[in-house]
Amino acid sequence: MPLRTSTDNGVVVLTLDRPEVLNAFNDELGLELLAAVQAASSDDSVRSVVITGAGRAFSAGEDLGALASQYEKGAVPDLGDTLTNRYNPLIKAIRAAPKPVIAAVNGVAAGAGASLALACDFRIASEDAKLVLAFIRVGLVPDSGAVWFLSRMVGAARALELGASGHPVDAQRGLDLGLFSQVIARDDFESHWRSFAARLATMATAAFALTKQLVNDSLDRSLDDQLAAEVLAQSKAGRSADHLEGVQAFFAKRQPEFLGR
Repeated sequence: MPLRTSTDNGVVVLTLDRPEVLNAFNDELGLELLAAVQAASSDDSVRSVVITGAGRAFSAGEDLGALASQYEKGAVPDLGDTLTNRYNPLIKAIRAAPKPVIAAVNGVAAGAGASLALACDFRIASEDAKLVLAFIRVGLVPDSGAVWFLSRMVGAARALELGASGHPVDAQRGLDLGLFSQVIARDDFESHWRSFAARLATMATAAFALTKQLVNDSLDRSLDDQLAAEVLAQSKAGRSADHLEGVQAFFAKRQPEFLGR
C-alpha cells in the first residue's frame, strides 16, 4: 500500500510510503491520501492530522518515471486532468479540514510535494529538509496551489523568484522566510512532531476550525466583510462546549479538557 495510516489518542499520521521513488505521487497514492484526509476531517475522534514521508524524502512530487513510456514515444499526458482529478481535490480537502494538518517534512519536498507541504497548516522540518519548486526544470509551471500559498506567505516578488528559479530552499532559509514553522534536529525530529501533534489534539479544535476558515477567507475580503464574518464565527464559538469548558477551567485555575465541540 502506498499510504500508511496510524492513529493514537486522536492523532492520525498519514505516511507516504513509496520510498523507492522518494514518495512520488501516482494515482493510487494521490487518491488514497485524499480519501484519508476526507475521512479524518469527518471523524469526530480525530483531533489532528500529520502528513509525512517514509525514508529520506517527504515527496518528490509527480512520479514522472511512471510516465516514461509515454514521453519516450513523444506523447504528452494531459497534466491538467491530473490536477483536476487528483491534486486539486487534495489541496482543497486539506484547506477545508476542520482539524490542524501538520506537514512533518522529513526530507526533500519537490514539485507537488512542496505544494502539499505548503497547503498544510503547520510545517515542521527536519534540519535536512528542502523545498524545491522544481516544475520549471521540466518546462512546467508551479501547480497544486504553490504560487497561491507562496504569494501570501512571502509576497509576489519572492514567490516569483522561488517559482521561476527552481532553486532549493533549505531548512534554515525556509524557516527565515516563514515557510517552515519549526526546524528540528534530525535525531529529535519524529519525537518532536509527534509531541506537537499530540498537543494540538488537546486544543479547542472547534475554535481552530473557525479560525482556519477566517484565515482562509481573509485575503479575499474587505475589512467590513471580515469583521462581519468574525461576528458569525465568534457567536458560534461562544455557544460551543469548549468555550464553556475553557472559561470554567480559567475560573477554577485548572487545565481545560476540550472535546472539540
